[in-house]
Amino acid sequence: MSKTTSAELAAFDRTTSIWGPVTLGLGLLISLGAALYAAFGSGAGITGMELVTAVVAVLATFGVIAIIEPISYFPILGRSAMYQAFLIGNIANKLLPAAIVAQANLGEKPGTRRAELIAGSAIVGAVLIHITTLVLLVGVLGTWLVGMLPAPLIATARGYILPAVFGAVVLQSVLAMKSRRTTIVAVVVAAVMVFVVVPLAPALTFYATALAVIITIVVSWYARSNNPTPGSDNAREPANPAAPVSEPTH
Repeated sequence: MSKTTSAELAAFDRTTSIWGPVTLGLGLLISLGAALYAAFGSGAGITGMELVTAVVAVLATFGVIAIIEPISYFPILGRSAMYQAFLIGNIANKLLPAAIVAQANLGEKPGTRRAELIAGSAIVGAVLIHITTLVLLVGVLGTWLVGMLPAPLIATARGYILPAVFGAVVLQSVLAMKSRRTTIVAVVVAAVMVFVVVPLAPALTFYATALAVIITIVVSWYARSNNPTPGSDNAREPANPAAPVSEPTH
């Protein structure tokens, strides 16, 4: 990598470290301000104890996601794209698939500087497309189209939307990672967690994702090949001279 490129990436990192937290903080304040106004300024009659009870219930149910999502997404998105993704939202079903598809199509494995920049660009494109289609298809045609479709068809389609989205994400992740060993470990651990652990211990339902991620990381680490051979799923590919910014992000 040239000195110019290194200096530019260093400046990019400094800018990211400043404006990333600032924009996320402003987003948090605006979101909380709107929620607090709706609770106490609109005459809804919500008490402080009711608000605390609701917040505790949400944290107990989804608090683990606040830990798991950053850990799970960072190796794919990198730092700058993480700031973008968590400010925008809809990461798992929109931004992450866009980043994975872009990285796979450009032949870049997650975890490099180039992959981070690709992810950020893909997120920008996904947001622009989302806003455009939201205005045109949902705002203009959405109500008319939904009104024309029979209710049973809509109910059936809703049952397949989420599995289709996550199925596409899993497939793209497998293709981008190109590691048979890790893929097999992840599938086995997830299957055991869903079909064995959770039915036997329902109290672990809300922690199943966290446990599956942690166990997969640990098992994959110990199951990795210590002496990878060329062509194996753990062998590193030679550096691409056309990608000078492909350095580890962490």
